Amino acid sequence: MGFPAPKENHSAQVKSFAKLRTEMVERNIAARGVRDEFVLERHASRPRELFLPENLREFAYEDSPLPIAGEQTISQPYIVAFMAEALRSRAARKC
Repeated sequence: MGFPAPKENHSAQVKSFAKLRTEMVERNIAARGVRDEFVLERHASRPRELFLPENLREFAYEDSPLPIAGEQTISQPYIVAFMAEALRSRAARKC
């Protein structure tokens, strides 16, 4: 049975995830054409690692789908952003 990580390690890990999240948004989402600021900001502020099993959290900011509970996957970040931008654009045109 393991012990919880010391707070210093947890804090460093959170900062590391934040940096990886920012890099993912820049490199894998914005650089591939997603321009909607709302979509980019939401991706930059949501801790994707918290939606993954602990043993897969290190892969949270790779641009690929990852397995989660119930034989499901969490979708690739770029695809989620692309779809969100398309939906927001479509909704704006209907107004």
